[in-house]
Amino acid sequence: MFLAKENRYEEMLYNRVGNSGLKLPAISLGLWHNFGDVDSLQNQREIIHGAFDMGITHFDLANNYGPPAGSAEINFGRILHEDLKGYRDELIISSKAGYYMWPGPYGEWGSKKNIVASCDQSLRRMNLDYVDIFYHHRPDFETPLEETAQALDLLVRQGKALYIGISNYDATRTKEIAQLFKQLGTPFIIHQPNYNMFDRWIEDGLLDVLEEEQLGAIVFSPLAQGLLTNRYLNGVPEDSRAHRSDSPFLSEDNVEKTIAIVRKLNAIAGERNQTLAEMALSWNLRQKQIASVLVGASRLTQLQDNVAALKNTLFSSDELAAIDNLLKQTRKE
Repeated sequence: MFLAKENRYEEMLYNRVGNSGLKLPAISLGLWHNFGDVDSLQNQREIIHGAFDMGITHFDLANNYGPPAGSAEINFGRILHEDLKGYRDELIISSKAGYYMWPGPYGEWGSKKNIVASCDQSLRRMNLDYVDIFYHHRPDFETPLEETAQALDLLVRQGKALYIGISNYDATRTKEIAQLFKQLGTPFIIHQPNYNMFDRWIEDGLLDVLEEEQLGAIVFSPLAQGLLTNRYLNGVPEDSRAHRSDSPFLSEDNVEKTIAIVRKLNAIAGERNQTLAEMALSWNLRQKQIASVLVGASRLTQLQDNVAALKNTLFSSDELAAIDNLLKQTRKE
């Protein structure tokens, strides 16, 4: 029987999400990879137990996480009910709909049919009555935005979600749906975009919209799929994600183009008594709109290393300037 550590909340930082009443841990656990049926259930259990023991209360899923799609929710639901059921009111559990999940015209995007069906399926897979946050996973430019907003609002009114979020929306679309949610009275509180030192697109308008609308953010891919770690400082290991030709997010070419800058960033991190990954996470959290960063983990030690970033979250103006000068060399125009 799992018993969580009594001191689990002592060292974790908790940040308010926009102007809502909800707080999230500064480090949250994403179950995109490493929690499917192809992965060890015992390892999954160790990571989830260890995360909660470190004060990580937020577990982020989506209907299509696995592989196969849906298996991450099933496995998480099993661990939740076997080990963490008594702690449900201490947990923030989120899921999403929008990417391809089942065949036919209703298995993806942003129709009311897809969103309601997806949420119902996710709740069944996790054996839950409700999720704390339900997201629309990506914008759908063929479905009226009003329909998507009304579908998400319905989930709250049906008691299937406490809060609503969106993911991968640009600044304009975020502003538009925020206005619709205001009219509906929907508890829309959060945006989940990708953000890291090499992909800073949210700084070009989205962060301003979040500030104006009093919304929070939780960012994914904060370590650029491992590029902002010590994994590639000495080349591309044969067992790495970048070495695999089927990796859609990180390639040997990415590593080669950025390795000189990564090594310089690593030197700055060393001067801060941090690893590169720790500094990269702290750098994300410097933005006041960002309540939490989502990290993945294939083993508990990785998660423990990431949480160590919270020991030093402040940057001097000189440090920020030095980092920015390096990043300007890779910033997309």
